[in-house]
Amino acid sequence: MKMTFRWYGEKSDPVSLQQIRQIPGCSGLMGFLDQYAAGVVWPKEVIAPYVQQVHDAGLEVEVIESVNVHEDIKMGVPARDKWIANYVETIENLAAYGVKVIVYNFMPVFDWLRTDLARVIEDGSNVLYYDDAELQGMTPLDLVETTMKNSKGFSLPGWEPERLKELERVLSVYKDISPEKLLENYKYFLEGIIPTCEKLGVRMAVHPDDPAWPIFGLPRIAHKAEHFDKIISLVDSPANALCLCTGSLGSNPENDLPSIIRHFGEKKRIACGHVRNVKFLGPKKFREASHLSAEGSLDMYEIMKAFYDTGFDGYIRPDHGRMIWGEAGRPGYGLYDRALGLTYLNGLWEAIEKNDKRGK
Repeated sequence: MKMTFRWYGEKSDPVSLQQIRQIPGCSGLMGFLDQYAAGVVWPKEVIAPYVQQVHDAGLEVEVIESVNVHEDIKMGVPARDKWIANYVETIENLAAYGVKVIVYNFMPVFDWLRTDLARVIEDGSNVLYYDDAELQGMTPLDLVETTMKNSKGFSLPGWEPERLKELERVLSVYKDISPEKLLENYKYFLEGIIPTCEKLGVRMAVHPDDPAWPIFGLPRIAHKAEHFDKIISLVDSPANALCLCTGSLGSNPENDLPSIIRHFGEKKRIACGHVRNVKFLGPKKFREASHLSAEGSLDMYEIMKAFYDTGFDGYIRPDHGRMIWGEAGRPGYGLYDRALGLTYLNGLWEAIEKNDKRGK
């Protein structure tokens, strides 16, 4: 297992590579480039210096996040073939510089979604927060306006302006797309990219719907164990894998996370994990929490043990953290609480590993 940290790049992230390098037990990044719209090829001339910069800082970058899938692919319109060809080229370019895992999602229109990006909690820190009741009476356009207003000027993955400028048109198309049809479109996409992944040794890791239920009546097909069983069977290949996000799946208390991790871990279909805690506040209502089990509703020990017991040898990173100690930064992605989370997760892993070896 390699413990990593998400980084948005020196132009978009107030956290520096030097700071990440000083986090104990952090081997590298889950990297991200936010300057490219969905469907645009990531060129080697940009990837090469990015990877070199990370290596020069003493870190690895074997995972890249948010190579976004163009909406035309999800909707299954004729233009999708062009966007799939571009996606294949991006995979080839990333693989040429040592990338082994690409994290993506197949969520229609919206990526992750919260109703408050800075909810102040009992200890005075602020966190990402979701209350489904607050969406009632709001339109998708209302939600976009509110989210962008509260983004503190940072770009937000999944909320890129070029994706949202045709929101009304795209939403009208999705009215005629059922979950079954979306799954068919997903299969077409995977059939177009997985052969290249197999050839290059790259694993595609699909991120769950966040939160783990349908939004605004849009079809969402990746928020239960049974959904992921369908997804990995669309194209049966080790390259067709999962990014197991405990916070996204864990937003629905009906999802038994250790069981889900064991199920797909035994199949060797988890390429990476986003590990974070959430605190349930009511039906379809939750907030982010520190990674410590006692601070939220998820058992982080059992989550990490499930990864360990199934021989997980991929990549994990701490996910969303609180904004603490006066830090101001990208919502959910401050340095301090995520660094604490990484150290805590590494501590759990060490204890589990040592206990297992002593038992043998």
